[in-house]
Amino acid sequence: MSRCLGRVSAALLHLGRGGLLGGPALRARSAGPGGSDSGSSERLDALVKKDKVVVFLKGTPEEPQCGFSNAVVQILRLHGVSQYAAYNVLEDPALRQGIKDYSNWPTIPQVYLNGEFVGGCDILLQMHQNGDLVEELKKLGIRSALLDAKKDQDSK
Repeated sequence: MSRCLGRVSAALLHLGRGGLLGGPALRARSAGPGGSDSGSSERLDALVKKDKVVVFLKGTPEEPQCGFSNAVVQILRLHGVSQYAAYNVLEDPALRQGIKDYSNWPTIPQVYLNGEFVGGCDILLQMHQNGDLVEELKKLGIRSALLDAKKDQDSK
């Protein structure tokens, strides 16, 4: 696992040269008061559909508590995605288990675009590397900052 995380970090550092990693910080949203319904399917369905981009992570975008959550935050920053809902699963055990059951995906972080489950860190990194993330963001009306960075680079 640490070898995979090392590759993720190396890829992000390589792509992040040029100051794009220091993008605007977001406030993490609480899933609401903890309790048995915070991880219910109906509640989770409402959370994932409330915003165009939704991330369930360990920690907050400002202070991720695991390397994979940090990698997801950095990928979104590279693309200039500054408006997204972030839910800290460490604050609510019912939410943490509930989102795993909801998506049928065993790990955190989890990323949703337009209410649809995309995957975790590995999937988002793959989409970033092959250009699919730019296209998916475009479908949401979000222009990736990497398009502008590439245009700037091409004009030099």
